[in-house]
Amino acid sequence: MSPVFDHTPGLKTRSDPFADLNEAQREAVEHGTSNAPDARPLLVIAGAGSGKTNTLAHRVARLILDGADPHRMLLLTFSRRAASEMEQRVAGVLRRVLGIGSAHAPVALPWSGTFHSVGARLLREYAGRIGLEENFTIQDRGDSEDLMAIVRNDLGLSATKNRFPQKGTCVSIYSRVVNTQGSLGEVLQHTYPWCSQWEAEPRRLFAGYVQAKQEQNVLDYDDLLLFWSETMGDPELAADLGARFDHVLVDEYQDTNRLQAAIVLGLKPQGTGVTVVGDDAQSIYAFRGATVRNILDFPHQFGQPARTVALERNYRSTQPILSVSNAVIAQASERHAKTLWTDKPSQTLPQLVTVPDEASEARWVADRVLQHREAGLPLTSQAALFRASSHSAMLELELTRRGIPFVKFGGLKFLEASHVKDMLAVLRFAQNPRGRLAGFRTLQLMPGIGPVTATRVLDAMEQAADPMEAVMAFEPPTNAAAEWAGFVALYTALRRGASSWPAEVGLVKGWYLPHLERLHDDADARRADVDNLERMAGGYASRERFLSELTLDPPDATSDQAGPPGRDEDYMILSTIHSAKGQEWKAVFVLRAVDGCIPSDMATGNSAEIDEERRLLYVALTRARDHLHVMVPHRFYVTQQGAMGDRHVYAARTRFIPEAMVGQFECVQWPVATSAASPAAGRQAVVMQVRDRARSAWR
Repeated sequence: MSPVFDHTPGLKTRSDPFADLNEAQREAVEHGTSNAPDARPLLVIAGAGSGKTNTLAHRVARLILDGADPHRMLLLTFSRRAASEMEQRVAGVLRRVLGIGSAHAPVALPWSGTFHSVGARLLREYAGRIGLEENFTIQDRGDSEDLMAIVRNDLGLSATKNRFPQKGTCVSIYSRVVNTQGSLGEVLQHTYPWCSQWEAEPRRLFAGYVQAKQEQNVLDYDDLLLFWSETMGDPELAADLGARFDHVLVDEYQDTNRLQAAIVLGLKPQGTGVTVVGDDAQSIYAFRGATVRNILDFPHQFGQPARTVALERNYRSTQPILSVSNAVIAQASERHAKTLWTDKPSQTLPQLVTVPDEASEARWVADRVLQHREAGLPLTSQAALFRASSHSAMLELELTRRGIPFVKFGGLKFLEASHVKDMLAVLRFAQNPRGRLAGFRTLQLMPGIGPVTATRVLDAMEQAADPMEAVMAFEPPTNAAAEWAGFVALYTALRRGASSWPAEVGLVKGWYLPHLERLHDDADARRADVDNLERMAGGYASRERFLSELTLDPPDATSDQAGPPGRDEDYMILSTIHSAKGQEWKAVFVLRAVDGCIPSDMATGNSAEIDEERRLLYVALTRARDHLHVMVPHRFYVTQQGAMGDRHVYAARTRFIPEAMVGQFECVQWPVATSAASPAAGRQAVVMQVRDRARSAWR
């Protein structure tokens, strides 16, 4: 053991303070220390569940023990919470290694933080040398949107004949161009195709936006990276900045964008002292501007080739789960080679569950969740994961119907999305003309009708003997006359039962979709939720039953920051795969593992998109510790813009689980088919059918 750099006189380390690390972890921890001198940059490919955070914390502690000055260490993470957790872990390792008691202050890492927070500090220090005023302020996303709106209006773009992107979309486009360093044309074509008719106008808008920021001495969130990266382009400033740090360590490197990679390269062109930790197989944030190329190309980006250490021992999942996960990612067109393994043997294979349709999928999952719970697995140790937030709609309704509490992560719950609430408001207003909340929301969906006019309509309806007559007699503002006529026709049809249920939902949908297009830039994505709602309506006997059951007390969670529902101490987790990264559960259900969902039919335009979709499935599979259930609904609903229209189709199992892999699963067909050779199976099928009919009677 090498001499220890001891910040506290009289303290001694254990004979081997890193004995708990496995061989690969120890190689990463010791790299470049007096025990293993090596000036090369270090790439740690940390497989899922391989102890990535623990390894990085031990490496920081090892460098400090070897004499590194904590004040000259730059530790970059992707969240304040991650930075804080890393500091606590490093302090814990040092306390354990050195025998420091809890009364001793932890070693400070003053340059530990997110790229953006560290960038803000450095830009403040170097402001005078890069043309910024030292008292610049940083505006948040809301401020950026408001400033963009002002410039948009000043340039006359809010009065264009064709619909111009709204302020939020404009900020998103601007941000993506900055972070990906792509051209505006490429970003519009590949990421915002509905805005591709515009290009010259956004150029003027963004130029005006940049000028407005300069005049007001403000930086937005993206400027913190852009200005830092541009500073690295000045050799003198780059050398000065790089000399401040002996070690640059980056967590979750697979999630970096081009600006962030350029910053790391600019700080340490030779790579000496650079450590990055990540997993190319878990690079799933291209929609945020991240690029997997950074971690794939890292070994050859610096003045000397990097050393690569792969962490392959998994401490989370059983070997059968790891085997299918390895097989999925092995199909990737390009990757850092690794094979996850564990010393946790198991006779329980992952299940590949084929069901007739999405409703059956929801029922099977709910049944299995309860079975797991009876076997001792709390609901909090079980999770259903899905590619898109709308994919859990059926399961949410089934869990609510069964009284199974849940928390959803990754976007609003289906029934709380604004466009779904709009549709339900129209139906509720038709069901109850005295319902002012539903009426107030419905009426203001029409252009030209604001709060004052909506209140006048509702007051007239309240005072009239027949609310329908008040609607028909109301004189709308001139600029709302055309829209008003269409609404009156719809409302009359709904009130007088001109169409049977659930065809009424189709009427509302036909009226609402033009408003959806006008109100939301991402109308195409939101339309899928409207289609889901229409489809769900077919499972209920009447409008009243449909609306009544949907008003059951829903979980409170609406975002990743939400807590448990009500006072329930136990609740299941529903999460998008993106939001599930970094988490783990004893039992995981992967919903809709069919082509069209995984991979998404909107992300198969090229091999890079398909590879990212493959990585999404890999992330989902590797969240499971003991039980993995991959759901394949045989019949699936798709939304088509072509001549064939919206329809049900027979879905194919995801291409990422080819026939050659099926043998690694326990294959389950549900409901079980009746067979003369298997009376027990036949009886089970009959029982399931009876149960299904019993459930259907209460929908």
